[in-house]
Amino acid sequence: MKRFTALALSGLMAISLVGCGGSAASGASGASGEQKADGAAGANLTLSIGYTTAANENDPYHVTAMKFKEIVEDKTGGRIVVNNYPSSQLGSEPEMWEGMQTGTCDMAVMTNAYVSSYIPANGCLDLPFIFSDLDQARGVLDGEFGQKLMDNMEGSGVTCLAFSEGGFRQLCTRSKAIRTPADLAGQKIRCMETKTYLSAYAALDVNATPMAWGELLTALQQGTVDGCDAPLSVLYTNGFPDICKYIDNVNLFYSPLPVCISTQVLNKLSAEDQQILRDAAKEAGVAARANNDATAESMEADLTAQGMTIVSTDEVDTDAFRAAASACYTDMESYIGSEWVNELKGLVGMA
Repeated sequence: MKRFTALALSGLMAISLVGCGGSAASGASGASGEQKADGAAGANLTLSIGYTTAANENDPYHVTAMKFKEIVEDKTGGRIVVNNYPSSQLGSEPEMWEGMQTGTCDMAVMTNAYVSSYIPANGCLDLPFIFSDLDQARGVLDGEFGQKLMDNMEGSGVTCLAFSEGGFRQLCTRSKAIRTPADLAGQKIRCMETKTYLSAYAALDVNATPMAWGELLTALQQGTVDGCDAPLSVLYTNGFPDICKYIDNVNLFYSPLPVCISTQVLNKLSAEDQQILRDAAKEAGVAARANNDATAESMEADLTAQGMTIVSTDEVDTDAFRAAASACYTDMESYIGSEWVNELKGLVGMA
């Protein structure tokens, strides 16, 4: 029995490793099957797509990956197969990004804040309170500005196929409701280790604590941190109601989810297949947005029933938060690029 268990575990580990780097037959690109280097149509291909969150039907990363898989396999009649790897099976987001750059990881649904560590211009989307609502954010990403950001990634080794959506990253706190900047000052908040997020939290007098996503729940349980920021759907689907008492709808950051592919892998495909992937990624992003909209109210009701208190946006002093966070814009302009910051400010009426 022990020998059987060991063999089974070894098999699972092998599957996980193949998901990121491909099997021996698939080569370093991770694109397996009979796809030729010139991208000949009609060949078979397997792509692996990773993300760090759980395989939950309402998690936006999972919704995006599953819809992408469904559309690609349908449009190609199963000629291209997409395998999904949730829960960091292909590594952390920096690991997946760097794997895509070298061609050892095919695809990932990324958090834009991590992308901005490699592509500074994307940091303009991470500026605190830059978008007033979801419609405004979506309009910007779907327009010329969003396309310019995707084009700007050329040369990085990673191609953005489309933007999906996590939504506004709300605060989730263990024992204190957040309605004003004074409520947040001095709190220990888990933070992604990106320049824009760290700058925003510094402006708000927060004790920002960078850590990997996989370490967060334990840190909250142990009181190492007082809270975190994440989209509502991620908070709902990843176990936070068991630990935290409040969700504070501060709308601090908007979180696009770039659907990314290794440029090495993409360039091996035919023009027809490349377009199929781009169209599928765009449709998957629309599906994630729709799911976020359709489930937000019921998620909040369920979280309330589980004992959490939802601080509504109407209860939050947004003007005070914007004023307190304004130093981040000045601090980050040189890093992101003043042309990107100023153009986006103009588009959202902040110029």
